[in-house]
Amino acid sequence: MKYIGEKDFRHGQRDRAGVLLVNLGTPNSTEVADVRRYLAEFLSDPRIVEAPRLLWKAVLHGIILRTRPRKSAEAYKEVWTDEGSPLLLESQKITQAVAAHFEGHDIEFGLAMRYGDPSVPSMMEKMRQAGVRRLLVLPMYPQYSATTSGSVMDAIYANLLKRRWMPELRTINQFFDQDSYIEALAASVRESWETNGRGQKLVLSYHGVPKRYLVNGDPYHCQCHKTSRLLADKLGISSDDYMTVFQSRFGREEWLQP
Repeated sequence: MKYIGEKDFRHGQRDRAGVLLVNLGTPNSTEVADVRRYLAEFLSDPRIVEAPRLLWKAVLHGIILRTRPRKSAEAYKEVWTDEGSPLLLESQKITQAVAAHFEGHDIEFGLAMRYGDPSVPSMMEKMRQAGVRRLLVLPMYPQYSATTSGSVMDAIYANLLKRRWMPELRTINQFFDQDSYIEALAASVRESWETNGRGQKLVLSYHGVPKRYLVNGDPYHCQCHKTSRLLADKLGISSDDYMTVFQSRFGREEWLQP
């Protein structure tokens, strides 16, 4: 195996620190071809769909990628902005805000998408070119799941396996119970209550995963419920005043409920 070298490495240069934020990803546009390309990458990840590879590949390319991209493209058009993908735009704003918070420190900040652009490999190379030798990777998922933070680290490690020189690496794979995160959620809820009024019950909706993943030890379900409890405590509401639910089921097997 040939490893990616660093022929432009300069001895004596000062090692820099870098922070790479990573979010899920988005198609480059709402065109069907771009959506198909994105879904192919997303649904080919074994962390997302834990199924026999040959069987799943046949289903994915023989059925799903022939029908779903057109439907998904129409759904993306409902939320797409003139500037592009809202997920990408908001992720960029967050990255810029974090960088501004550390202004004056010699830290390189970057944003990558697990699927789509800017890709993990391209941003890892950008970090290398910026002289980053100490890298912190922060998946932008508060709760850990093998399907999210686990997959991000797969991509990071896969990239490093190809390199001759590896940076000092640190990761933050969850922050579901951090007080600053809970307070930010509470502030958002309070703002909504002040603007729209307080409803009979607060519904806290998380993206779902197959129940089988929970049974096999994925902590995501438990961490979502703990986030909900901590948020309720911060808001001063009882267990009767809120409910935790899961959304976006895909396929026929049982997913997290309700």
